[in-house]
Formats: sequence, C-alpha cells, structure tokens
Amino acid sequence: MLNPVTDAFEAQLRAMLPAAAFKDDSAPYLTEPRGRWAGQGLVIAPGTTEDVAAVVKACADARIGIVPYSGGTGLVGGQLLQDGPAPVVLSLERMNRIRDIYPSENVLVCDAGVILADVQKAAEGVGRLFPLSLASEGSARIGGLLSTNAGGVNVLRYGNARAQCLGLEVVRPDGTIWHGLTRLRKDNTGYDLRNLMIGAEGTLGIITGAALKLAPRPVGVGAAMMAVPSPAAALDLLAMAGERIGDGISAFEIMHRQGFDFLAEVGPEVKQPFDNIPEWCVLIDVGLPAGLPPEAALEGLFEAAFEAELVTDGVIAQSHAQRDAFWHIRESIPEANRRIGSVSSHDISVPLSAIPEFIQRGKQALAEVGAFRINCFGHLGDGNLHYNIFPMPGRTRADYEAERPRVKEVVHDMVHAMDGSVSAEHGIGRLKVDDLEHYGDPVKLSMLRAIKDALDPLGIMNPGAVLRQV
Repeated sequence: MLNPVTDAFEAQLRAMLPAAAFKDDSAPYLTEPRGRWAGQGLVIAPGTTEDVAAVVKACADARIGIVPYSGGTGLVGGQLLQDGPAPVVLSLERMNRIRDIYPSENVLVCDAGVILADVQKAAEGVGRLFPLSLASEGSARIGGLLSTNAGGVNVLRYGNARAQCLGLEVVRPDGTIWHGLTRLRKDNTGYDLRNLMIGAEGTLGIITGAALKLAPRPVGVGAAMMAVPSPAAALDLLAMAGERIGDGISAFEIMHRQGFDFLAEVGPEVKQPFDNIPEWCVLIDVGLPAGLPPEAALEGLFEAAFEAELVTDGVIAQSHAQRDAFWHIRESIPEANRRIGSVSSHDISVPLSAIPEFIQRGKQALAEVGAFRINCFGHLGDGNLHYNIFPMPGRTRADYEAERPRVKEVVHDMVHAMDGSVSAEHGIGRLKVDDLEHYGDPVKLSMLRAIKDALDPLGIMNPGAVLRQV
C-alpha cells in the first residue's frame, strides 16, 4: 500500500529543493482539459535531473506515489490521480533547456520539459525539421509526448514519437539515473530500454532528457483541400497520392462536414474553403525536394483523381498563408468539439481498408442507442480516427450520462471486432484501464504486469495508470 504526502514529507522535500520548485497555485496541475476529473497531491517542479532523482528516492523510501506531469494536455487522465493516497505531482516545466544541437547528425538533445514548439523552432534555427506536430504543440512537452508515444498529423511520413527519438535519460523508480542519451542510429547491445520507456506513460520511470531525430526541411511545401464523395474514395485517393507523390506526402487528414458545422456554430472562426461544404473532404500536405513544385504535384493529383471520380471539388493552396489557413481549420476542430461538449470521445484505429465499413456500421449501431451527432475526423493516412459523439442541438452532454457507457461500448466493440485499437495515440492513462483489461490479450497483459512489477516493485510510479493498482 502507498502512503500519502504528509506535512513532514513536504518539509523534507523543501529542505532538499530550492523554493522555485514549489508552486503557490497547484490548481492548474490538478485538472484536465475536458474537466472530467480533479486530481490531488503536492505539486513540485525540480530543475535538474539530479533533483528529480532525489525526489524519487525520497518517495521510494517513504512509499509515496509519483504522478509525472508534463504539459497537462493528456486526454486520458494519465497526469492526475483522483483517488487514493495523495501523491507527489512532479512537473517537468523547469527542465526546459535545449542541451545540444548537432545539425550534421540531425540530432537535438533537450530536457524533457521543453515545449514541442520550442524544439521545432530550435530545429528550424539550424535549417532542420522536427516533424512531430499536433494541435497542442504550444504547450505539450517532450517528456509527456514520448511517455505517451504521441502521434499527430505527420505519422504517415515520419512515424510516431517513438520513431523520432534516439536516446533517453530516465530516473528509475529507485532514484537511480539511466544515462541512455545516445545519438547512435545503431546500437544492438541488449534489450531496447528506450522503446520500453516510450509509451509507458510514466509508469516505469520519469523521462528527464531526450536525444531527438531531426530531418531535412523540405524545399517546397504545399497543401490542398479536396472534396471526396465517401471515405472509400478518400482511401483510393490516398493510394493514388502515394503512387504519384510517394514519400512526399506528409499528412493526409479526413474531415466530415459535422466538424465544419461545429466551427460555424461555436467557433473558432475560420475561413471556409468551399462555397458548399461537402459531406467529406481531405487535407493533403506535401513536402518536396528542390525541382518538384508542390502546387504542380497537387494539381496533377487533383486532375487524375477528378477524372477517376475520386474527388468532386478542390482548393490548392497558392501561398504559405493559405496552407496555414487550411491547417487552422483542421486544428480548430478539437476546440469546437470541446465547446460543444462530447457525450463520448474515441481515439481509435482500424486497418485502413476497414475504415469505410467502420464509419458506416458505427452510424447504424449508434442510431440504435439514440439520436446523436457524430464528428468523425483524423489521420486517415495511418488509420487513426477521432470518432466523437455529440448531443443533438438544444441538448448537452449532461443529458446523455445514462447512454454514455453504452455509446463507448458500441464503438469499442466494433473497433475490437475489426482488429483495431481503442487507443491509437492518446494512451491508456486511467480512463482506459478497464478497456485494456477487457480487450487486451491476456498474455500481453501478464507481460505488462511482469515488467511493471520488475522495474517498479513498490508501485510508486504513476499508480493506477495503464495497469490497475494492486
């Protein structure tokens, strides 16, 4: 059993750490973006890896839980603990240094508390690209992004966060430090501890530093919005784009008109790309080397797709500002969703060929539960859909509390039946522990438990996240 933080333990930490490590206002660290839970605990923000190690050692000695806190943007409750003994909430915000950049190696080494947008700017400053990109990049921090193996819009070309990391520095649950900040691409010297820590959501240790892979900046970038008659046509368009443009496709996003309707209803204000909003459209983003104009590549794709009846309309960005406007639409949809208030939100993935069937079956199955609005959008290029269910006009999500469990069950049962995942990129956190137990392979679950027990025998690291606290 874990023990709660006491006044005596807080005094012990105050004697170890500078005053700047303690927060006058802990409230922002004890809430989450959707407002479904409230956390608890003593919030501290160490400034160095050694200070993190000292705190973890003290918590291990006192058997007090630790909840790592990064940018606070997680949507599955992994950054707060609502019930049980009050933990230490360990924020990485003061560990925000870019340690080194090696342009010739395409490597950047940084503290885990660096904000993603700052990593992107640092890479741009040496003529490189850090391609991890998502709506919360102005506040999400590298440690949390790696701990959840974040995805974002560029997974199609560059992979998840896991694929963009070479090495890690990690404080283990006993307070020792694993110095794994290698910049090597090849290192076959035993188990891959880096990939064990990435995606572990802080349950096996605290990431304090990372060696990140950079990429060459494309010489020409462009984007287009194309209206498609159906999700099946969007998939065919994706295949055609791959044949014509190859690895130059950076992102391929699908959006239903419900997202545009929500933007018109509650904002944020955006400039609509079409005179008549289509039922379905895709946002295609490309980055090409010198000598390959992106506008010409997208125009050729549109012409071929129009002839094949895969698209019915399209707008190709003629400037960086117009490209940014297209992305502003895509990145504003989650905020519009938040303002409407979802009954149940789902971060799911299914095999690409199953997406049209899933969308059709989902609409039919949910109609049997009740009347809802469905906003389906996401990263079609990698099979990740954000499949969110909303109240009908004039009602709120509070009116649907009785239906919410059934809605989630219907969606997740379909995902599982189609060999998909009920957590594509947001992680398990505490929200989906039941789902992992219900849908997860029993052998996999036993292996996860064995790893947790071996590396964190006291169970102090993010207790109750990913695996149920025992």
